[in-house]
Amino acid sequence: MWSPEREAEAPAGGDPAGLLPPEWEEDEERMSFLFSAFKRSREVNSTDWDSKMGFWAPLVLSHSRRQGVVRLRLRDLQEAFQRKGSVPLGLATVLQDLLRRGELQRESDFMASVDSSWISWGVGVFLLKPLKWTLSNMLGDHKVPAEEVLVAVELLKEKAEEVYRLYQNSPLSSHPVVALSELSTLCAGSCPDERTFYLVLLQLQKEKRVTVLEQNGEKIVKFARGPHAKVSPVNDVDVGVYQLMQSEQLLSRKVESLSQEAERYKEEARRACRAGKKQLALRSLKAKQRTEKRIEALHAKLDTVQGILDRIYASQTDQMVFNAYQAGVGALKLSMKDVTVEKAESLVDQIQELCDTQDEVSQTLAGGVTNGLDFDSEELEKELDILLQDTTKEPSDLPYNPQETFYINSVPNTRISDAELEAELEKLSLSEGGLVPSRKSPKRQLEPTL
Repeated sequence: MWSPEREAEAPAGGDPAGLLPPEWEEDEERMSFLFSAFKRSREVNSTDWDSKMGFWAPLVLSHSRRQGVVRLRLRDLQEAFQRKGSVPLGLATVLQDLLRRGELQRESDFMASVDSSWISWGVGVFLLKPLKWTLSNMLGDHKVPAEEVLVAVELLKEKAEEVYRLYQNSPLSSHPVVALSELSTLCAGSCPDERTFYLVLLQLQKEKRVTVLEQNGEKIVKFARGPHAKVSPVNDVDVGVYQLMQSEQLLSRKVESLSQEAERYKEEARRACRAGKKQLALRSLKAKQRTEKRIEALHAKLDTVQGILDRIYASQTDQMVFNAYQAGVGALKLSMKDVTVEKAESLVDQIQELCDTQDEVSQTLAGGVTNGLDFDSEELEKELDILLQDTTKEPSDLPYNPQETFYINSVPNTRISDAELEAELEKLSLSEGGLVPSRKSPKRQLEPTL
């Protein structure tokens, strides 16, 4: 955060991102109050104390988040929040309160809480700490020195998650073991400096998502296989695979270098031919052929190493599939623990019996209540046939009843002739009501279809 390049980029007297609260430029009285120092104790005036703390504490953390940093110092914050030549006098108190609430942590305390022996500069942080810091802590003075490095705890966790996702989405995740230098190159865009990168690794180590080991003078990092899994210690298999991966990279670089060398010999032979120097051209071609043979040998070795790595990756995939099958079988056994064929058959029989009972109940309810009357179905059928026969007979000497005629003629008779229809239509047109026919009309009368 305090590197010379970053300090040169940060404009003095304002927030670099230009996202300060509106009152920063609009309310002089309010800003004069916020830039004043805190009282010695919150008990003197809790309202003023809480108002200042509620303004500065979120602003400090949001400023660090926008800058993409997890490490901050009082001096840098004072420079960032300058306003019209004035610096906030209460920032030290704000940092003390954030330390008390656990939202900030001293960098030295954070490193002491995690095994940081693999960090080359870890010891220097403790030994080179100014003597006045040590004396102030021993004497109980909890003021924050302007140069002391503080770590934003929540921002560090977010940065650690970002680095972990970056690794998972990169080609390096093909194997859980990776060189620290390669990981540092991968995270250069997320971690602005080496100290931030180390702090992120320490946070991942604290979360048991990575472990760091030094092998033959080179540091290697092992990641957990899954986002919710815990990393296992580096074993001989991890070291062997890492060495194979390093051999593969070394062979690949060697093949690339020899390919360029062979191309150079070919170009020299071409120039010698153009210059008429036949012997020189032949020597260049022979050197090219020797180089190509070396390339072929290296390709064979590279294929062998890549084949071994492919088998290792395949075996790891097979192991994951096997573990998944094993977990599935265990879950299936657990879910079928109390289920047997006999119990299933008994359950089916009970269901069938209940269905039969339900059908019987439904039939009983559908029969209805007869109120003590017992009807003979055969007699009812005979009576219905008599009624049907009576309705098919034509009326003979019944007295004329216009209402009855209406109901009889409401059913069309398809056997009426065309002449009868025309006569009936003429009679209907001559009648005043249009529906009441003459008493001398035929026995069969047609009512207009409604």
